[in-house]
Amino acid sequence: MKLVRFGAHGAEKPGLVGSDGTIRDLSGHVKDIDGSTLSDAGLAKLRALDPASLPAAPAGVRLGAPVGNVKNFLAIGLNYADHAKEAGQPIPAEPIVFYKLTNCICGPNDDVMIPRDSTKLDWELEIAFVVGKRARYVDLKDAKSHIAGYTICNDVSERAFQMERGGQWMKGKCAETFGPLGPWLVTADEVKDVNNLTMSLDLNGKRAQSGSTNTMIFKCDFILHYLSQFMVLEPGDVVTTGTPPGVGLGMKPPTFLKAGDVMKLTIEGLGTQQQKVVPFKL
Repeated sequence: MKLVRFGAHGAEKPGLVGSDGTIRDLSGHVKDIDGSTLSDAGLAKLRALDPASLPAAPAGVRLGAPVGNVKNFLAIGLNYADHAKEAGQPIPAEPIVFYKLTNCICGPNDDVMIPRDSTKLDWELEIAFVVGKRARYVDLKDAKSHIAGYTICNDVSERAFQMERGGQWMKGKCAETFGPLGPWLVTADEVKDVNNLTMSLDLNGKRAQSGSTNTMIFKCDFILHYLSQFMVLEPGDVVTTGTPPGVGLGMKPPTFLKAGDVMKLTIEGLGTQQQKVVPFKL
C-alpha cells in the first residue's frame, strides 16, 4: 500500500493511494497514519478495504508527511561509501547517529525556509524507514519485521550551523521545514529490494545527486537492529538513513541553496517530492 496524509497543515486526514493514483480517504476507518495504525494487524485491516469504496480526496489537495504523531526522528550520517569519499571522510566503523526534532517534519511539497543567519543551506536526498512495532534489543534476523514501510526524506542541513558553530550536528539539522517526508509511506511488502533502489535529486532542473541504495554502508535492517541496542524505537518513529553523493557541500566550489531554488527528489518506487526554498519569515 501507499499510505498518505492529506489536507491543511495540522489537520491532515489519513489516506491511501488507489491503483489509479486517486487518493482515498481513510478517516472513516482510522484516525491517522501513525504508530497505532502501522502494526501488522493495523496494516492488515487497511489491506482488507476496497479502495474504490472509499471517498476520494479533493483533487490537488496538499499532502502532509505520510506519518503523523512521530515521537522520534533519528538520522544516520555518512552512510554511503561514495558520499563518504566525496566528503573526504573515512567509512564509519559503526553508524553515526544524530537526532532531528520532530517539529521540523513537513509535507513533501511544502516550502523549505532559510533559517535566520543561514549561509550554507544544503540538501540531502535520503530513504527513511518507519518503525512498525516496538524495537528493543532486536536481533538482526528479525529487524525487517519491525519496519512498516519506507519513504523519501530531504535531510535539509545548514552546514555552517552544523560544522562551524561547535557542538553537535543537531544545530544544523533541526530548523523549521528541515524534514520533508513523503509523498507516500510505501509498506515494506511493496518494496521489492530496498537495497537496490535508484535515487536522484534535481536542483532547478539539473541533476545534482544520483545514487543507489546499493552503496549504503549500513542497510536499513541493520540500522534498526543497531539502534535497538541503545534505545527503544516506538511504532511510528522515523529513521532517515544517509545520502548518496552530490550534496552542495561536496561540489567544487561548494554550492548552497538560495531563495527561489527548487529541489526535486525521487526514489524508485517511493515517488517524488519537490520543495521551493523561501526566505526566513516569522
